This record gives sequence, C-alpha cells and structure tokens, in this order.
Amino acid sequence: MKKLVACLGTALVTVLTSLALAAPATAAPTSGINDWTCQPSATHPEPVVLWHGLGSSGDVGMALLSQHLKGKGYCVYYKTYGTTHWGPFTGGLASMRESAGELDAFVEKVRASTGAAKVSIAGHSEGTTVPAYYLKFLGGDQVVKHFVGFGSNFKGTSLQGLQELADLLGFRPILEAGGCTACNEFAPSSEFMKDLNEGGVSVPGPSYTSIVTKYDEVVTPYTSGILAPASNVKNVVLQDVCALDFSGHVGLAWDPNVFALVANALDPANAKPVSCVPVPWLS
Repeated sequence: MKKLVACLGTALVTVLTSLALAAPATAAPTSGINDWTCQPSATHPEPVVLWHGLGSSGDVGMALLSQHLKGKGYCVYYKTYGTTHWGPFTGGLASMRESAGELDAFVEKVRASTGAAKVSIAGHSEGTTVPAYYLKFLGGDQVVKHFVGFGSNFKGTSLQGLQELADLLGFRPILEAGGCTACNEFAPSSEFMKDLNEGGVSVPGPSYTSIVTKYDEVVTPYTSGILAPASNVKNVVLQDVCALDFSGHVGLAWDPNVFALVANALDPANAKPVSCVPVPWLS
C-alpha cells in the first residue's frame, strides 16, 4: 500500500510538473506587455498572443519570450487561463475545451484593442494543445495568421507510463476532484484527444510551426508534438537545428534558441540563422 501511495504522489507531481514554476503575477517582468494602447507596426501587423503550459501562468511561463518579442517590435499579450481552486496564479488546469473558449475571447479582445484583422499565437506545452483546438473548432483559423508551438502536444502523453498507472489505480476521479480536468484530457485515449485528432489536427489557413525536443520528459513520446504533413505545416526538432541543445520540456520556455525559432516562424520572410547559444542549465 505504501508503494501505491508513493506512486500516486509521484504521478500527481509529474502531471503537474509546471506547478513548481507558478508564482504571483508580480514576480515576473511585465513592462511593455499587455499594453492595450499598443498599435501594431507595418513591420509586425499581427499582435502576438502567448499561451502558457499546464500548471503555469502567463507571467511566469511567458516572462522571457514576451520580452524577446516585445523587443522585436511586436504588440504582445498573454493571460493566465484555465484556473481552478488552485488559485488565480496557477493555470491550464480546467478543461481544455473551456480554455479554448478563453483563448477565443482573449483573441477578440486583442483584435478589438489593436484593430488588427488577425493575430499570431505562440504557446508552450498545453499552450499548443488549446490553440490547436481553438483553430480547429472555434473559428480561430479565420483570425490567426501564424501558430507556433514549442514543447507541443497534439496526441496526448503517456507521462512515462503514468497515464496507464492512473487508469489501473482509478486515479482519474482524484485528478478531476483535485482541480485538473486537463490532466485527464491529456491521456492519449481521452475524448478530447480523439476529437482533436479526428480528421487531423491542423486546418487550412494559418501557418503551423511545431517545435519539439528529443529530451522532452513530460510529452512522451516527444513525437506527440509532430503534426501530419501539410502545405501550411512545419515541424522542427530542436536538436536538428542545435545539436547540443539538450533542453527538456520545461526548459524550452526559457531557451533563447527556441525564442529564435519562434521569431522566425512569426516572420518567415525575415528569418535569421539560429546562433545556437549553449544552454546546459536547461537540460
């Protein structure tokens, strides 16, 4: 019994990997971000909406990428979505269907504020899954120009076998009652994943760029982030660009090499070579 309890505890900690990164909104730099007076430039006419991962928040999960893109002249916006009884600074826990609705409303707010016809979206982890659902089912394909994901997850994750353990031990209701509906929806066999993958994940219209790492310890296998080939789809394995970048799942949110890939995907006409900065602390 003690071993079972230990396994359950490990499962919950692993499923909520990003929770350790969550922090109050005031803890991260936000200067120049979520500026509702920002007007997109002719160089970057689409404002960028950033979408964080499970258990994280906008202020933490998108702290560095938001500044990077703001420095390039984009109007940049994010929010903490999908909160439950864990509090307002821990997001991505509610049903991903509900979170896709939040994304829809937030995109419309950004469009109304900036006057932009379209936005671009960049997201990490669950911040790839939710936008993919939004693009496919909620009309996002009509108002999004570029969608860029890193640490992408479109087919669910085995979580190193912990999903099977959760089923075996009847752990699903505990996750649901614990305020993490999204945790159950990430099971490859969930109804959410079945709906997202039925007929293919991507849809015509927006460009899709999916960036994955071979060393992803949360999205397993990492190929769950690989999209089916299409004319508007580009898959990028980080190590094919920067062979010595061993960043894992969480590290991608802080990786300057990933930021360079994201910037290129948002502005492909002016893409620049990635310099492949050494980032051993992210592995």
